[in-house]
Amino acid sequence: MKVELSAKDYVEHILVSSFYADDVCNAAKIIKGVNLGGDMNEGINRGTVVLNRRQILFAATAGITALGVGSLHGMTRTEDGVSRSAEFIHQEPVFEANPKRMYEALTDAKQFEKVIGLSAAVQSGMALGKDPTQISRQAGGRFTLFRGHIVGRQIELVPNERIVQAWRVATWNPGVYSIAKFELTAKGSGTKLVFDHVGFPDGQGQHLAEGWRENYWEPLEKYLNLSR
Repeated sequence: MKVELSAKDYVEHILVSSFYADDVCNAAKIIKGVNLGGDMNEGINRGTVVLNRRQILFAATAGITALGVGSLHGMTRTEDGVSRSAEFIHQEPVFEANPKRMYEALTDAKQFEKVIGLSAAVQSGMALGKDPTQISRQAGGRFTLFRGHIVGRQIELVPNERIVQAWRVATWNPGVYSIAKFELTAKGSGTKLVFDHVGFPDGQGQHLAEGWRENYWEPLEKYLNLSR
């Protein structure tokens, strides 16, 4: 698959702007329209905040960062067809591992398979399928996680700094992909992971936000502690 640079820059623009302007109203709809091709089947902050559009704009003006799920529900669809009900997720978990260690755990298939084994999904016996964990370390490459329940492609990989993915749950409608961005920033001897997730199907924000916490951040923290 060939990924054009302009598409990468466009995704970056959406993720950067999504918290501070009306672009957040358009982000999910626009991203869903991007054709990526292929048959892509301190501690952790556990708070989740649900905000409406007025609260988001107020928070941005006041310089407040809201963690969790942002919701713009209740806004009407305009005559130009632009949705005013997009959801997005913003979380900032902190880990006691440096950015290099974090990046390796998130992009190395053998290591992330161990993270998956500690996840709530696996521990609860959830039926996930049988596909092996695969994670490409090249932009445009595929990844398969949670026995095939999560699939996608790498959009941008900056070692020890940033991961941007076209990410989907295998049960979503064909052609529906979200954008997940992981930004790694050193915080003392550890790492603050600034995470943004946009473009997922309407009404799934709360479920996905809990899933990131229970199946990514918490088992990742356990794995990093066990592998010291």
